[in-house]
Amino acid sequence: MLKTKVRLLSIACIISLSIISCKDTYTPKPRGFQRFEFPPKQYKPYTNSCGFSFEIPDYAVVLPDFSSEHQKCWVNVFYQPYNATLHISYDKAKSRTELFKLMEDARTLVYKHTIKADEIYETQIQNKYLQGMIYDLSGNTATNFQFYVSDTVSNYIRGALYFNVQTNIDSVKPVLNFLEKDVMHMIETIRWNN
Repeated sequence: MLKTKVRLLSIACIISLSIISCKDTYTPKPRGFQRFEFPPKQYKPYTNSCGFSFEIPDYAVVLPDFSSEHQKCWVNVFYQPYNATLHISYDKAKSRTELFKLMEDARTLVYKHTIKADEIYETQIQNKYLQGMIYDLSGNTATNFQFYVSDTVSNYIRGALYFNVQTNIDSVKPVLNFLEKDVMHMIETIRWNN
C-alpha cells in the first residue's frame, strides 16, 4: 500500500512538473562575438639603424624578431590590445636580380595560402618613395594581409599580419579591418634612410 501511494505521488509530481515546465517556450540565443572598442588613431615615428623608418600607432610596439630565421633588421610590430603581430623583414639587395627574386619569394609565400584562402586580391602600390604589392587574402587563412615594398634599387621590406591565436575570420574581421588601416599608414610613411 505504501508503495502504491509513493508511485501515485511520484506520477502526480511528474505530471505537475511537466505541466508547469511546458508554459514557457525556449528561444535559442544567437551566437555572439567579442565586442571591440577601437581607440582614435594617433601615430608615432619608428626609426632604426637599418636604413628605413615608418609610423606606427601609439598602441603598438616594435620588438626585435627572435625567430629561427632571425636577421638583424627583422622586427615585429605587436598590437597588444588585439593580440596581433605584423612580422616585418628587411633585406638589402645587391642587384636588381636579387630584388626581383625577393619580390617573387613574397608572391610564392602568399600563394601557399591558396589551400585555405577563398580569394587573394592583389593591389599594386606606388608613390615617390616606393612601389610594391598588397595581398588581401579572404577566408580562414593564417594571415589575411601581406605586402612587400621596395625602392626598386636595393631596399626591400616584406610584411605579414598574424593574429597570435587560431582565428575565425568572422570574429576577427572588425579588428583586421582596423589594423589594415594602420598597416596602410605604415606603408605610406616608409622612408629609406640610406
